Amino acid sequence: MRQCRGKAGDLTLFGEAAVEQLLETLNPEPFYRDDAHYMERALAQARRAASVGEVPVGAVLVRDGSVVAEAHNLVETTPDALDHAEMLVLREGARSTHSWRLDGMTLYVTLEPCPMCAGAMALTRIARLVYGTPDPRKGAVDSVYDVLRHPANNHRVEVSSGLLSEPAARLLRDFFAGRRSRPA
Repeated sequence: MRQCRGKAGDLTLFGEAAVEQLLETLNPEPFYRDDAHYMERALAQARRAASVGEVPVGAVLVRDGSVVAEAHNLVETTPDALDHAEMLVLREGARSTHSWRLDGMTLYVTLEPCPMCAGAMALTRIARLVYGTPDPRKGAVDSVYDVLRHPANNHRVEVSSGLLSEPAARLLRDFFAGRRSRPA
């Protein structure tokens, strides 16, 4: 298990100091030419999520320069705790390709995946994950756990992290600040 510097309990969730501290601990793979374009699409999905009261996380699944699926969290809407943005695009990717193996695909997501989503990425055998901001509480790629690089996995996922992390973190900070300021 990989730990961030300091104690996650001492970090304000998605606060600037927490995000900066976690980003310093990452050893990201390089970004490619079109990565920012697809992450912008994921951010647009995250903004849609926030506009309907969902935690603002967006995801885009891409193969060979074509978008296979894009989605945002729907946990509150459906209501189904499994309807994270990543799970939705992985399911749609499997449906549209008629295969559970999503070889050669890249998943772009605004927030570091949780254990469930990271496990699904390993099982579906995506080639690459690009995420925006780390999750100091439930991150299962770099921050708290390291699901994708666990030695028991027979498939390795290339990980690039920190792309457009500030806009992704800002969306989350603003969303949760709004929730805390509402009367109970």
